[in-house]
Amino acid sequence: MDSPSDEKASIHLDYDRDPSRNSSRPRLSLSHTTTVEIPMHSQFHRSFARPGCTTLAFALALAATGMQARAAQALPNVAVGSQYDTTHVYVAPADVDRFVQSLIATFGGQSTKQVLVTVTPTPSSTTSQLVQTPVGTVSVFGFQTPVPYPFGAERTGYLVTDLDVAVKAARQAGADVLVAPFPDPIGRDAVIQWPGGVNMQLYWHTTKPAYAPFATVPENRVYVSADRVKSCVASFLAFSHGHVVSDVASAPGEEIGRPGESYRRIRIESAFGRMVVMVTDGHLPYPYGKEQTGYEVTDLDDTLAKARAAGVQILRAPEAEGDRTSAVVEFPGGYLAEIHSVAAH
Repeated sequence: MDSPSDEKASIHLDYDRDPSRNSSRPRLSLSHTTTVEIPMHSQFHRSFARPGCTTLAFALALAATGMQARAAQALPNVAVGSQYDTTHVYVAPADVDRFVQSLIATFGGQSTKQVLVTVTPTPSSTTSQLVQTPVGTVSVFGFQTPVPYPFGAERTGYLVTDLDVAVKAARQAGADVLVAPFPDPIGRDAVIQWPGGVNMQLYWHTTKPAYAPFATVPENRVYVSADRVKSCVASFLAFSHGHVVSDVASAPGEEIGRPGESYRRIRIESAFGRMVVMVTDGHLPYPYGKEQTGYEVTDLDDTLAKARAAGVQILRAPEAEGDRTSAVVEFPGGYLAEIHSVAAH
């Protein structure tokens, strides 16, 4: 007679990546079919045998969670470092010099020489330069031709160790590839989109760059709907090998211009840098949702004084937000950014 522990029941699961939030039936969150084997005489199996019980759904959810974690671990880690995370800023050619000068006057740093290049897979022409500051790097584009689709909508560029490997990993994690890999003057690029409509560039350089680490790591500020936040965060975490630093279900609405209300705020860190995900219903007063990046400085008042002197407009005066004080500004050329200082602990 076989040992009871050798008898197993097989349960076949089909589930998708973005379960309905209002579904009354449990659904799990991967994108293929798998089999979970349960010992016939185990406590779980005896529980499953009861009609209508929820233990089965709970156990299967645990199984799916474990499979998700193993799937994330299986993806290659293609990050190089947060100092290679660049915010993409598109400004009119006439505003490029004023924008670069104001950015350096506000944060310090320097710019590479401005060059005229093609940075898209289809014909176009733009000035391009890299502004490196202690608190973040900006890739500045001043297109002299119409900007081809979908360029201009990507928020950031992430340097990766291998572009083809990175694009494959992004696809496996749940991203769409909007622009397949193509050559540029100094390497190769691709544009991807995470669930929720978050566009990013992945890039690789023929000659490996060497940038000094930031004094403080900037935040990529992302606004996502409640419908897509779960898949957005899960996909990005799997790709970036990052972790959630905090997930506040009821962050103060003042942070997004809605005093007296609350919203969900998720902070993420990875080797690519920092990201803050704001989960909203899209009812955002200007300028919230327009700011691409948050910059941490040691003295906010001093930084804003330098900004004003350089022609930067203060759109939202400094306000206390938990452990930080934050302001929103607009640089010449229309680039909006959040700037904050963090209270000493």
